[in-house]
This record gives sequence, C-alpha cells and structure tokens, in this order.
Amino acid sequence: MKDFPAPKTPSENKIVGDLLRQFQAFDLNHNSIAQQARVLIETIRQRHADTGGFSALMQSYNLTSEEGLALMTLAEALLRIPDVQTANDLIHDKLSEGDWNTLFAQATDITGRLSGFGLSLSQRVLDSLIGKIGMPFIRKACVEAMQMMGRTFVLGRTIDEAITNAKKGIDKGYLYNFDMLGEGARTSVDAANYFKSYESAIHAIGKMAEGGKDAPIHQRPGISVKLTALYPRYEFAQAEKAIPYLSEKLKALCILARDYHLNLTVDAEECERLLPSLEIIKAIFEDPAFAQWEGFGFAVQAYHKRTIAVIETVLGWTKRHQKKMTIRLVKGAYWDTEIKHAQVEGHDGYPVYTRKENTDLSYLVCAKMLLDNRDHIIPMLGTHNAHTVASIMAMVGKDREGFTFQRLHGMGEQLYDQLLADDFTVCVYAPVGSHKDLLAYLVRRLLENGANSSFVNKVYDANTPVDDLIISPLEKVLGHEGHHTHPKIPLPAKIYSDRANSKGIDITEPGEIKKIDAAIAHYADLPYHAPTLIAGKARKEGLHMANINPSNKHDMIGDVWHATDGDIETAFAAAQKDRTWRNTLYEDRAATLETIADLYETNMNEIIALLTREAGKTLWDAVAEIREAVDFCRYYALQARKLFAPQVLQGPTGEENTLLMEGRGTFVCISPWNFPLAIFTGQIVAALVAGNNVIAKPAEQTPAIATYAVELMYKAGVPHAALSLLQGDGDIGAKIIKHHHVDGVAFTGSTAAAKAIQRTLAAKDGPIVPLIAETGGLNAMIVDSSALPEQVTDDVLNSAFGTAGQRCSALRILCVQDDVANTMISMIKGAMEHLVVGDPAYLSTDVGPIIDQEALANLVDYQSSMAPIAMGITSTPYDHRLDDYGTFLAPTLIELPDIDHIHTEAFGPILHVVRYKESELPSLINKINAKGFGLTFGLHTRIEHKQEQISKAINAGNIYINRGQTGAVVGVQPFGGRGLSGTGPKAGGPHYLLAFATEKAISNNVTACGGNTTLVNL
Repeated sequence: MKDFPAPKTPSENKIVGDLLRQFQAFDLNHNSIAQQARVLIETIRQRHADTGGFSALMQSYNLTSEEGLALMTLAEALLRIPDVQTANDLIHDKLSEGDWNTLFAQATDITGRLSGFGLSLSQRVLDSLIGKIGMPFIRKACVEAMQMMGRTFVLGRTIDEAITNAKKGIDKGYLYNFDMLGEGARTSVDAANYFKSYESAIHAIGKMAEGGKDAPIHQRPGISVKLTALYPRYEFAQAEKAIPYLSEKLKALCILARDYHLNLTVDAEECERLLPSLEIIKAIFEDPAFAQWEGFGFAVQAYHKRTIAVIETVLGWTKRHQKKMTIRLVKGAYWDTEIKHAQVEGHDGYPVYTRKENTDLSYLVCAKMLLDNRDHIIPMLGTHNAHTVASIMAMVGKDREGFTFQRLHGMGEQLYDQLLADDFTVCVYAPVGSHKDLLAYLVRRLLENGANSSFVNKVYDANTPVDDLIISPLEKVLGHEGHHTHPKIPLPAKIYSDRANSKGIDITEPGEIKKIDAAIAHYADLPYHAPTLIAGKARKEGLHMANINPSNKHDMIGDVWHATDGDIETAFAAAQKDRTWRNTLYEDRAATLETIADLYETNMNEIIALLTREAGKTLWDAVAEIREAVDFCRYYALQARKLFAPQVLQGPTGEENTLLMEGRGTFVCISPWNFPLAIFTGQIVAALVAGNNVIAKPAEQTPAIATYAVELMYKAGVPHAALSLLQGDGDIGAKIIKHHHVDGVAFTGSTAAAKAIQRTLAAKDGPIVPLIAETGGLNAMIVDSSALPEQVTDDVLNSAFGTAGQRCSALRILCVQDDVANTMISMIKGAMEHLVVGDPAYLSTDVGPIIDQEALANLVDYQSSMAPIAMGITSTPYDHRLDDYGTFLAPTLIELPDIDHIHTEAFGPILHVVRYKESELPSLINKINAKGFGLTFGLHTRIEHKQEQISKAINAGNIYINRGQTGAVVGVQPFGGRGLSGTGPKAGGPHYLLAFATEKAISNNVTACGGNTTLVNL
C-alpha cells in the first residue's frame, strides 16, 4: 500500500520506550485515576456479590485448573456433536476427574438434581452415577450448562431474537452493535450465507432504529462485519483476488448501513491480514458513494505493535478528505495465536507485545490519540478494565461528546452501569448466532475471562486486593527497567534452549516478496526440470506464469554433469585415501555444520529461487524446506557434541574404560527430488558429523539444487575429498551402491527402490552394510464427530495437497465418521474449489507442478483405474491451458466405499475418502495397519482417552492429533516410519546419528605400569 508501507516491526523494547515517552507527556493525575478505579472496582464487587451464573462458574474453574481446561473442551465441542455415543464419550472423558458442583448448580431441573450428589466425579463415582440416573440425564445436564454459557455471551440465536433480548439493555440506555457470528468461511456457500445474514441483520437493525435517524452517528446502533466470513481465502497471498471481491461485497453492505444511518465496523482479525484490510477499508472510505456517511470504520488492536502507525495513517486519510471515520479500539483477541505463529514460522520477532502491561500502555496512548482527534475520528473504546476506564475518564474530563465506550455482551455490566449513570455513551458489542457458530467466539471469551492475568478474572476474586488492580500500567512498565519483553516468551530464534531456531521469511511482508522475485528472475535461464514452462507464449495467452525464458545454457552454478564409471571410482578412491575429515575433532565437525546452516540462511533467496525453478516448489514450501535443512545442520551439530564426546565408564579400580563413537567409513547418501535440499542436506551432514566421508547421489530431476548446496558445504569447510557429488539417474545410483567400499547407505525414496538396495547390499561379500531407509506410506487420518469441521478442512487440504501431494508423509486416506461425513466432505470439496493451481513462483499458488511427465502419466493412469469403483470424484478447477506448458494435476478427492480398494501409494495430489461408523472403528484401525505401511497418521478428536487408545493401536512412526500430518520439525517431531515405510532411526531425532557411527570400547589396565598408585595413596 502506498499510504502504509510495511517495514519490519521494531523491537518491543524500542517501541515500548516510545510509548512511555508519549504517555509520560500526557497531563494526567495518576492518583486521581487510581482513586476513580477503586470506586469502580468496589462497586463492581458489591453488585457482583448478589449474582451467580457465569461469573461464579469462571471463578470456580479458571484455566489453570484441570476443570477449567476440561470446560474449554466441552464448550468448544459438545454442542456440535450430532451422535449420542461420541457426546457421551466426550462427557465421560472430561468429567471423570475434578469437582463439578458449580457447573451443575448453574443449570436447571436435571442438573439441579445432579448437584445434590455433591459431585466429585472420579472415574468410580462417575460410573456409579451413570448407573444410578443414566447417561441421558448427565448428557442433558452438560448440554444445558454449555447452552447457559452460550446465552451468557450471545444475545440471540437470530437477529430478531437478539433485538428482542436487547430491549432491556436499550431501556437502560445502552446502544447495541450487533455481530453476526461466523468467521473463516471455507466455501463459497459459507461466504454467501454469511453475506445474507449480514444483509438481513442490517435491515432488521435499521427498522428497529427507524425513529432515531437524527441522532449523531456514534449514538446510533450498528453492525460489525468480519471479512474472513465473506471470502473463503481472505489471506495475504490471495490478496489479488480477495481485495476487489471483498471491496465489492463490503460496499454493498455499507450502502445498506448508510441508508439506515447505522454504524458499520470491520472487525479486526489476525495481523497477517492487516495490510489487505487497510486497502479494502481505504477503498470504501474514499468511495464517493459514502461522502456524507461517517458511520464507517474498523477495529484496531492495541496489542499490535503497528497500531500507532495504523492510527496515524488513518488520520492522514480523514484529514485529507475532511471526513470522519469510526475506530473501535480493543486490546486484541488472537494473542496466543500470533505468538505461536511467529515461533512456528521463525520470524525475527512478534507482531504483538509479549507483556500484558505493554498492551495496556499501548491502549492508553492509542485512546489519547483518538480522543484528541475527535474532529476527524469517532472513537469507540472497548475495555473491561476499570483502571483503563478511569484513565479515559480523566483524558476526556467533562468533554464526553463524540465517542463511546464499548463492552461485550455478557461482560462488564456492573462496570458500565456506573458509566451510564454518569452520562457516558455506552455501546454493547452483541454477538448473534446459533450454538454451532458461537464456538470459536466462546473459546476466545473463556480464554479472556479464565486467564489468571485477566482483569475480569481478578476483579471478581475477593482474594485479590483492590490495590493490585489499580496499579497503573505505567508503573508496571517502568518496573521492568527497560527489559520490556516477557522473560518466559523468548524471541522465535531462541525458542530452543540449546540451539538456534531456523530463520524464516515473513512472506506477508511486501518487501520480502520483492527480494524473492529478484532472486527468481536471476535464475531465468535455469532449465525448469519439473514444469518445463514456456512463459513467453503463456503470457501472451493471459496465463498466470513466471517469466521463464527457455535456454540450453546453464546458470552460474556450473554445468550439470552425469557421473561416469571413472567418476565413481575417483570419488571412492578419494574417500578411502583421505582421512582428514575422519580425524577432525567432533567439535570442529559440528562447528562446520553450523557454518553450513548460516550460509543457507545467508543465501536463502537464491535457494528459494532454485527450489522454485527446478523442483517446482511453491514459495511457502521453499521457505519451509530451507528451514528444515538449517535445522538438520544445527540439531545434528548439537547431538554430535552430546554423543561423540568420549565416555569414561565406571569399573574396578586400576582400569580406565572408555567408549568412543567413530564414523563407519564411506557413506552413500541417496536423496529424492521431492525434498532436494532438506533430505539431501540432512543425510549428508548426519554422515559427515559422525566422521564419515560421503558419496552423495541426488535425484536426477534436481541436480542444480544439489550442486549449489554442495558448493556451500565446501565453502563452510567440508573437504572435497570428504564429500563427492555424483549426479545421474537410477542406474548411476545402482552402480554406486554395488561398489565394494560402501560402508553404509542412507536412502529416501520409494519402497521398491529401498528393497532393491537392501537386496544389493545383502548380496555383497565383505562386511554387513547398514541401510537407513525412509520410504513412502499409505497415510491415513481418522476424523470423529467431535472434530471442528473448519480445522479438519484446513488440515486435510494442507496434508493432502501441499507440495502437490508429493510428500511421503502426505495424507492419502481420509476416514470420516458417518454422522458428520456429509458436512465434512462438503466443506472439504468446497474449499478445494478455491485452491490455486499454477506457477510456483507466485505467492498465490497453492499447488505447483508434478515433478515430471512420467510421474504425471502414472497419476493420470491411477485416477482412471479408480474411476469404476469410486462413489464420486471431485477435482479443483484450474486453467487447463497450463497443461501445454507444465506437468500439472488438479487436487482430486476420490470417495470410495471401503479402504480395501486402496493398494498402492499414488504420489501426488490425490485424496481417498471413506466413511465409517463409530462401531466400526476397531475394524478400521486393523485395516489401516494391514496395509503394511507405517509412516504418518492423523487423528482429529477432542476425546483424550480415544487419542490414547488409537495412538497405541495404530502402527505408524509419526502420529499427529488435531493438526496436519506433514511438515515434521527437526528435533520436535523426529520423522520416520516402520514396516514398508522405513527402517528408522528417525531423521531429526536423538538416535539418528548413532546409525552413522560405530562404537569402540578401550579398556586400559593402568596398574600394569607400576601398580595402582591411585588406590595406595587414598
């Protein structure tokens, strides 16, 4: 955006220092603010003493308790489960431990009877209770309790019901801003339904408020809109399509709101969407159709480090156009998600503050900016913190016009009743929706109320002194003496205590994309081994392709060559003769690996370009692969320092017993084309750090990537004799394996190729040669009716179609419980429609090319063979003109009547789906195990005992619960299978290096040379 460039966020210490200087310049009486806050809090507590309901529930079950965590799961899952058996299992699972008197005391009738038992529901007591009154009564009690929680936070199931329920609050003087629940549409049908609900709501609210059109806009009711509800792929990468589409949809809603003289606020969402949201908001704000309407605006989150810059940007718009905009200021609702996302992606820092008091300080500075600019901004200040409210009261003094306070429905009534009585304008943010739609919202509210750092939690706790609640965030922040980051939340680079996390690239930053694009353009003459795209013609035909110019000459990294028999002999001779690397100290070998990691990160954009050009990797996949390679280097360096230090063993006096680890000799590393950098690197550096010399044979489809990686290894200090690169096809690999100087083999590829290597090694005379093999898998995922459909959809699409399905860990067989299968499968199919198939050089591409024509032909033949037995086949639509320029295959879902029809691994974006009945689960697990593969397995269920039982029963090396099943992280999820899926040990795990080494025990009788001097001198 021209008006809002996207620099990297400053460090937390720096930006909080700036906030302190701004806040200290305000003319505020902090003692007076504290006393006002005290009055507010004491009144809250006095009025709260006469209430029960949800507040009492949360006081009993805060999120640090076992019951609190169980309550979160019940609230998140129970109301969406359609079948009795799974609902019973979830309830039994969550109520088998803990004291649930308060929960049951809240509900009516049946639950009242349950509370009379004085429930402390141990497994024995729960089983006894089920026997006495029956599970249907207990289930009804739990459902009523969850519905009670929903009613606490949701004003009504429909807009008409919500308007009826709002009458009491309106009579008290509250305004209402209605929020139609629903976010993160996955399908076009979802998005269309959400749009209709917004339309209907605006009409209903407008008719309700018909008589007050002359009131100032900030004293009118309104509606809040989530952009993620209106478009299935509202993501930074899809901005090219999402921004114009959402601008059009939002404009239609704004016209309705304008005509009714209502407020319309665009809700804040995750930080990744900030820039495209601002672009959409700016387009609406500057549209001539809304020149006279000042009810449009958006929400900003004070926990975001860029919020000050956002407000300054928007102020520039309003001053330039001499027109007001509304801004809702909140503290932020996705904090835990933002923290984890930055850690997972290896970003330089966090987009949000790590300390709550920093957010509180940011909120006050932002509030002051908004209140000081009421000529241009209409502030809507949402908070439930009494000290924050008191600070705002001090900021405005007697000038109470032109802004509103906001509170959430179900929260803060005892605080804001006091402000109503003091003639402040207060608006209630009121969610509206069915129980199905409230779950994500409800969990956020539970997190907000149940966290032990929450003001809402503390204000109702009589054990928390009022003095603790009226401390200014200024005082708290100053108390950190310049150390403003949370000591228990390390920067993403430091989340591991013993090694650096690999550095990622935030490709939602426009500046980073420009650097990557420049690197890709630099390799324009590199042959495109995978897609073979001819972009000049493609661009003329309007295809979305990168600028690839076909050429016979190779790039600067050198000619790609094919090994001859002489090359093989030369490589093995050098490895046998030169022992320099083997004799290098293990500490120095480990340091070399760390240098390789640093060089990979330094040359990250160039490697991304090579992965994209040669292997057809999308930008997202390329970044992830480089990070995996870096993690291999650093993790194996760390493990080498632990494993290869000589170990002195205990024994009788007069002896020295030492255990040493040494390399086996010459290791052959054969790597695949689907991870041409990460697996290639992981095998080599593991063998090297163990003290071996290495013969590396990469996949024939990706020679340039291997050449570049080896050049960086040489640059890091690996001797040429210790690492030889032999390029070529499978015949070259077979010749290398047969060589009599092979002392070990690390192989990743097909099961058939691994068996061929195994037979070759077994037939050789001489020492027994170890084989470390990672092969494929018929990887399954089981989804029961407690799973969240949106989460399942995201994880299935990523696991099955990411990297065009060309991962050995990819999801191949999805098994969905019959009770929810229609909903789940429909959502997955609807989401598949919005996957983007195309040139991997574009950020918007989700699915790139198949590696070559032979692989594509095999997949097409496989699809044809499945057609006669399939119950249905669904494929992602894409522009088939691409087929003239590359090897593309649409993501495809094949529904089958039974898992028995699947016999082989189709190595591409093909997903098989079967339905199962809950009673058939044991049989299904047996059928999955009977396939003989054992690589990855996914499970989506909220029932813990089911997680444990299925994890034990499934014969797989990697099991992923309530998440995707690809993208194992080095040192976090050691990766490798069993059975037909590999030999182990797991790559990226603590036992991997041991397979590359051999043990030597040295026992020295030290008394042979003069007696046991140590003993006699005791």
